[in-house]
Amino acid sequence: MAFDSFREFVSQLDRAGELVRVFQPVATELEITELADREMKKPGGGRALLIEAPTVNGQPSPLPVAINTFGSWKRMALAMGAPSVDAAAAELGALIKARPPTSMREAMKLLSTALELRHARPRQVRSGPCKEVVLKFEPPPARVEPWPPAPGIGAGVSAMPGACPTLAGLPILKCWPLDGGRFITLPCVVTKDPDTGERNVGMYRMQVYEDASTGMHWQLQKVGARHARRHRERGQRMPVAVFLGGDPMLAFAATAPLPDGLDEFLLAGYLRRQSVELVKGETVDLEVPANADVVIEGYVDPQEPLREEGPFGDHTGYYTLPEPYPVFHVTAVTRRRDAVYPATIVGIPPMEDFYMGGASVKLFLPVFKMSFPEIVDIALPAEGVFHNLVFVSIRKTYPMQAYKIMHGLWGMGQMMFTKYLVVVDEDVDVHNTRDVLFHLCANTDPQRDTLLSRGPADVLDHATSEIGVGGKLGLDATRKLPGEGFKRSWPPLIKMDPRVRERIDALFGGAG
Repeated sequence: MAFDSFREFVSQLDRAGELVRVFQPVATELEITELADREMKKPGGGRALLIEAPTVNGQPSPLPVAINTFGSWKRMALAMGAPSVDAAAAELGALIKARPPTSMREAMKLLSTALELRHARPRQVRSGPCKEVVLKFEPPPARVEPWPPAPGIGAGVSAMPGACPTLAGLPILKCWPLDGGRFITLPCVVTKDPDTGERNVGMYRMQVYEDASTGMHWQLQKVGARHARRHRERGQRMPVAVFLGGDPMLAFAATAPLPDGLDEFLLAGYLRRQSVELVKGETVDLEVPANADVVIEGYVDPQEPLREEGPFGDHTGYYTLPEPYPVFHVTAVTRRRDAVYPATIVGIPPMEDFYMGGASVKLFLPVFKMSFPEIVDIALPAEGVFHNLVFVSIRKTYPMQAYKIMHGLWGMGQMMFTKYLVVVDEDVDVHNTRDVLFHLCANTDPQRDTLLSRGPADVLDHATSEIGVGGKLGLDATRKLPGEGFKRSWPPLIKMDPRVRERIDALFGGAG
């Protein structure tokens, strides 16, 4: 199902028993993080939180904060409007595997699929709820002092053009004690390639410097960073639009590992079963979702010196230390009158991002299988904080096949950041870390079954000697074949006779 606003999604979570409403004041400085972290650490990810009365520097914010809204498999499924994440993945997998029809029945089925896809392509509209409150000015922004909310803001009255756009009215979190400041943690950042016009929607954290400027933490391998390099080569300012909220699939699509050049709004439209309506920005020539809750417009000047960004308590469980990044200057802030501010936190796992990353893996597993049909399943355990640790099960039919998978996956998108890649046989449940570790310890000779390589590394990885460059370790935990230099007999795994199990089940009702 499609949600018209993030508030509507939050209401759906409430009806499903997946939301806790917090009415007492909670500070955006550290307190929301502590409350949310406790919830995220509960079995199954706890419940989502709606902080109805957040405070900023002790003052009440006009916007409530929603957090941990994606932090369970059930909430991810609700966001997708699907019975389960697996069901959504199976639907997309069936679509990818579609072949030309060989009969009228197949033709009708494919036609039905094509008609369902018609809603996926985004379409432009003249205006939308994201413009109910508008703060903008045309000249480049100068340093401004914090502003009290303008008359009518929060009461359904748009500010007059020429009013000063500022971030001071948003309940932006300071997440952890050593953070360099407040960070926008669920921003969907829209940029365009100046050569091709192709749009990208990425998610890059944004540290608030002043009321009208932030850092733009697009890492060097990200599409947004590539767009910025092209603008710098052209000597042009880079327009940027940032939106928060709207349909939850918009944020999910911004984090999804899509092939380069594939529009994230197309994926969001497919998942929400309704085309994403886009409106032009007030001060930038970029489109944003009409139903977004908050939109922040501005630019990055390629001639401007980089600025230190961080520290930031990151998904690695450690603080990312300060590094220089581009500065984003705000030229307009627009929003809904009844906007909800969506946020997340990252840190020592398990956290909310585990479920978002896991859903992406499930959804795009069919894409991996198109390149590697022997893959059965892939898992990114929470302890691996996304790509640090990856488990892959395969149907092994020839020698050294596990090494083919290692090299192949390290060459696919975000998988290039994987530090430890463990390949197991198809009968191993990669979502059961105990099962994987048992076979890893039982089936490997470290001298024979490890592959040490080097390549691009996550710039957030504090353990690498150089930023963005590091080692990789592949572990072949599959049963060994004679062609792999194994000359002994491979022993069978201990299993009880099925007839004995059936008899004990009959006698004792399956106890134990």
